[in-house]
Amino acid sequence: MMSSLILFEPSFYLLAAIVVLLTGMSKGGFAGGLGTLAVPLLTLAIDPRVAAAIMLPILVCMDFVSLATYRKYCDRAILMTLVPAAIVGIIIGTLTFQLMSAQFIRLIIGLLSLYIGGQFFVKRWRKTDLSKGSLPSPAPSPKKGRLWGCMSGFTSFVAHAGGPPLSIYLLPLRLDKSVMVGTSVVFFTLINAAKLIPYAWLGQLTNEHLLTSLVLLPLAPIGVRLGVYLHQRVTEDFFYWLSYSLLALVGIKLISESLLPLLYA
Repeated sequence: MMSSLILFEPSFYLLAAIVVLLTGMSKGGFAGGLGTLAVPLLTLAIDPRVAAAIMLPILVCMDFVSLATYRKYCDRAILMTLVPAAIVGIIIGTLTFQLMSAQFIRLIIGLLSLYIGGQFFVKRWRKTDLSKGSLPSPAPSPKKGRLWGCMSGFTSFVAHAGGPPLSIYLLPLRLDKSVMVGTSVVFFTLINAAKLIPYAWLGQLTNEHLLTSLVLLPLAPIGVRLGVYLHQRVTEDFFYWLSYSLLALVGIKLISESLLPLLYA
């Protein structure tokens, strides 16, 4: 029975185990933003569309675990602006999904990963307080909220990378830390659950993908609990530095893998 669940190479499961633990740690102790690492890392081993399909049920389970703690801290007014716009982004991603090849998606993920990683180090160089998100710009307007909400929905659909666009909108608002985390948790709980419908419609949630998710799922609560544990013992700055460094390196690798075939065509 167990052998029937082993559908990929052992090296993939080792990488996937690390990815699930990192994602759980991020959601459990570091506001979930570094879930952006999941699909880029798995894309090193498998098709990015398959990676996204395998991760989605796991993310949904993690979201509901986090929701039990943070739902009471969310800002409902902000969610009323973001969620409908994110649904539009998900619809755009659904309608364009068949037009995007694995190589093109790999390039998008690579560019996004490199941008996010590079932005982190630019902010460090400028001595920006990342933990508080202290930015000099004024609070974004609802129009900007709809724009970044839509972008978050689209990038979340393509690569579960909706965190950066959401942060662009939320950080200048200078919300209380608990409200910031709670709003993010509720937002991603809603849109990740919504993504199950188009993923199923597009044939992404196959038995093979769901079985792989099931094999990896027990690691999800372990990662979340580990994140809660490390939140009290590891500085957030070190955790972000390590993770964003890895994300930037993965981005460089994915970009090179997607462009090299064109150079030798």
